[in-house]
Amino acid sequence: MRPRIAIVNSSSFGLYFPEHLDRLAALGEVRRFEFPSNVEGRELARALQGFPILIVSVSPRFGPEFFAHKDETWLIARHGIGVDNIHLPSATAHGVLVTRVTPWMEQDAVAEMTVALLLTILRRIPEAAAAVREGRWAERAAFVGWDLRGKTVGLIGFGNIGSRVGEILRHGFQARVLAYDPYVPPEAIRGGGAEPVDLDTLLREADILSLHAALTEENFHMLSHEAFAKMKPGVILVNTARGELIDEAALIAALESGRVAGAALDVVEGEPIGSDHPLLRFPNVLVVPHIAAYTYETLRRMGAKVISDVERVLRGEIPEEVVNPEVLPHARARKRGAPLVDGSSVL
Repeated sequence: MRPRIAIVNSSSFGLYFPEHLDRLAALGEVRRFEFPSNVEGRELARALQGFPILIVSVSPRFGPEFFAHKDETWLIARHGIGVDNIHLPSATAHGVLVTRVTPWMEQDAVAEMTVALLLTILRRIPEAAAAVREGRWAERAAFVGWDLRGKTVGLIGFGNIGSRVGEILRHGFQARVLAYDPYVPPEAIRGGGAEPVDLDTLLREADILSLHAALTEENFHMLSHEAFAKMKPGVILVNTARGELIDEAALIAALESGRVAGAALDVVEGEPIGSDHPLLRFPNVLVVPHIAAYTYETLRRMGAKVISDVERVLRGEIPEEVVNPEVLPHARARKRGAPLVDGSSVL
């Protein structure tokens, strides 16, 4: 029997490269699903009964309740880098392989988007463009921005994407780059052209803050009221990581006080958001709908990687970028397959 494959909330998968859908259809029965980001785990599991292979986006959350009620699942292939919406201990306990896109595949797209958002806010481009559309060209003197060259940029997270952003800003704009990342050795940060600092130092000294950290329980709302109070007045904020890293109420208060002079956000807590979201009332805030990785080159690579994961599991092989490798002795590619063993085919 051909396996059933569910594409969950990943609207970009196959949209620009229909050959990706054709390849999947050659492997099994494919169906798309769209769920609210806050769908309950039991309801999600019920809707996905009979689909052992899931290709998933940044939402919804696949938490313990989902795994407790889901029937057999062989693979959850994340169509992206972050896996914070998948409860990995539960996946492992239920023998489910979880994979992600290889980080370098998104590196340039997200790093370039970060710089684009930063420049857009620094030069007040949305406000100026809106003035022209509204016949207010004569107000052009109101749209004075800031140079990027020579600014102190604080990067929270100096991994795959943060390090690339630092490289672009240091070499392209002669910025001073500070980096806070407790998971990267100081010598590696220095080797990447940045100054390793603690978080308090970064918050105090940065003219620009850019977030590139993976979301964890420890750093949820790391930019709190207390954190914003430590920042320079007039700081610029960019977030292409996860919306939940920022306490939304604290950001709004910082915008109202002028502590934050502008913010460019590719991600927002609780996304997707509506047109009545409180952040959208600020003319110095730019929000785009989580599109940092959306380039044709990146989507082609991402789609091919996910398909490779499905193909390998169906052959009884270990996919690349398994994020819960401890599951391998217990994971099964098919009902009749033996547990996957590193380096071997089981079918």
